Amino acid sequence: MHALTMMDLVRTLLILALVYLAYIDMRTFRLPDAMTIPIIAAGLVFNYLPNLGLTSFPNAIAGAFLGYAFLWGLNFIYRWAKKQNGVGMGDAKLLAALGAWFGLSALPGILLVASISGLLGGLIWLRYQKQSIRSAFPFGPFLAVAGIIELLWPQILQTWFLNNPI
Repeated sequence: MHALTMMDLVRTLLILALVYLAYIDMRTFRLPDAMTIPIIAAGLVFNYLPNLGLTSFPNAIAGAFLGYAFLWGLNFIYRWAKKQNGVGMGDAKLLAALGAWFGLSALPGILLVASISGLLGGLIWLRYQKQSIRSAFPFGPFLAVAGIIELLWPQILQTWFLNNPI
């Protein structure tokens, strides 16, 4: 198989997996380990292969580890302060998967896009569901969209900010 064709296939499969995870999370408020853990492993294996990876293997390992650790730590602090979970561990595993595919350097942009779209989309979701502002809403779809943006337009935020200083 030609290298470009292989890369297109990999991108398509990753996008389909992220869209499916977003759909599951919207319907069930769950991101199943049966999907997130294999995506983490696939990202690490893909970035280990020579001439195919989206980032270096050490960057992918750091992205997976710190992606999970960041949301786990955020939830730990929230749970300590509010006595309830604020972020699901499925979201942490999905961010770890995105870190495994795109590396540590992509995580800030992914989190920024997911957080801003999650804030706006969450308010729309809660209004549509006729729930209060304190009700939970799924964050996985926003992580998935941010991951797709990173896959199709890598490092778009960093490039934009470097070319358009504020």
